[in-house]
Amino acid sequence: MAHRYKIREIAQQSGLSEATVDRVLNRRPGVRETTIAEVDQAIADLDKQRAQLRLNGRRYLIDVIMQTPRRFSDAFRAAVEAELPAFAPAMLRARFHLWEAGSTAQMVDTLGRIRGSHGVILKAQDEPHVAEAVDRLVDSGVPVVTYTTDIPASTRSAYVGIDNHGAGVTAAYLVQQWLGDSPSGVLITLSRAVFRGEGEREVGFRSALRGSGRTIVEVSGSDGIDASNERLVLDALASNPGIEAVYSVGGGNVATVAAFEKLNRPCRVFVAHDLDADNRRLLGEGKLSAVLHNDLRADARLALRLILHERGALPAEAARPVPIQVITPYNLPAQG
Repeated sequence: MAHRYKIREIAQQSGLSEATVDRVLNRRPGVRETTIAEVDQAIADLDKQRAQLRLNGRRYLIDVIMQTPRRFSDAFRAAVEAELPAFAPAMLRARFHLWEAGSTAQMVDTLGRIRGSHGVILKAQDEPHVAEAVDRLVDSGVPVVTYTTDIPASTRSAYVGIDNHGAGVTAAYLVQQWLGDSPSGVLITLSRAVFRGEGEREVGFRSALRGSGRTIVEVSGSDGIDASNERLVLDALASNPGIEAVYSVGGGNVATVAAFEKLNRPCRVFVAHDLDADNRRLLGEGKLSAVLHNDLRADARLALRLILHERGALPAEAARPVPIQVITPYNLPAQG
């Protein structure tokens, strides 16, 4: 059976005889599982060595483009910058294009002005014009990896992030467990409906609470910014006196807490996303019940690896949904 490495190379790497390696590669009977594992490990080691040779001395410029609240972009930027040195002997640099609120046209314009890039990590609206702008980048030879929210109709290389529908179901489970027999309604806060990931979270949440009899009220359009979110939440609470729980899909949680306090209303359960600086403080103060979080450095590492694979510098790597961590005030991880 043909193999990407010569039998002699694998034998040298594994310390086994060429005859033994040949038996493993051709799946002949009578080979011990430990011997097969040794050959598999030798091949994996050769893959790593080949990748290092491809990376040696290479320079890559990665663009990170995100419309997102600053508290999240600051956290992800720090994660990317922390991971860049891990790709030595290659030299990776990153350019950041970050803003909190804007139009589809602004996103399309930013994508259209990218020059000299080896790849893009993108958090953007799932809109036809954005998908077309992504397609133009990919056609020009620039791979695009979407992050936290997908644009599946585009020719992006991969999506990196949590299973957003599963996250919404998880949030509903937590809310239902904490509320118990209380008839409380639930407020869902989204940053903006054009982000596919947020819509998937909301759908998962609503589907899991179907049949519960709970009133679910949605507010959207704040871009996750506190100054915009507080008025939306105040209006929703004033119109719905039975709301005592929140699922924050898109952020603006400082404002949501402030709105409950201004109206002297209890918030019995508050589930949010992302362990940014605001949420870390609110969780420590007991104003959030739980935060659904994922390791941003692991996300950044995977996104960068996927781009380098598209450039032919690293072997293929599967882009699987990122595991969700349920963080409470009692398992709050130390800041890295």
